[in-house]
Amino acid sequence: MEKVIFIETGVGVDTHGQDITKAARRAVQNAIHSNSMPGLKDYLPGQSLHNMRVNIVLGVPADQELLDLEAVKEEIPYGHVTVEVVSGGLATTSGIILPEQDDKNDLMYIVIAAVQVGY
Repeated sequence: MEKVIFIETGVGVDTHGQDITKAARRAVQNAIHSNSMPGLKDYLPGQSLHNMRVNIVLGVPADQELLDLEAVKEEIPYGHVTVEVVSGGLATTSGIILPEQDDKNDLMYIVIAAVQVGY
């Protein structure tokens, strides 16, 4: 990315089921769904949202190899999207195991996202 215009941050949690991708998608949704950027196109080459570059940095606590990067990228509706995964976030007890929620153990996963937008 040549120029970062802004960075949004978010948190996503999967309380039951130990699905790290679900937590990561929720973190990206949390980062981007409370913003409106009406003037963004003015800063992008060709004034097109398709020329936007988005880099998602995810702090993931565990099971990084189970993270579906393509599913996470789908949360961004425009532009060229990349994902960088780093150690972070939190794996902590949910306090209960619920087999009907596909729990394998009592862990819940918390993922942190930084969504960098620019060109």
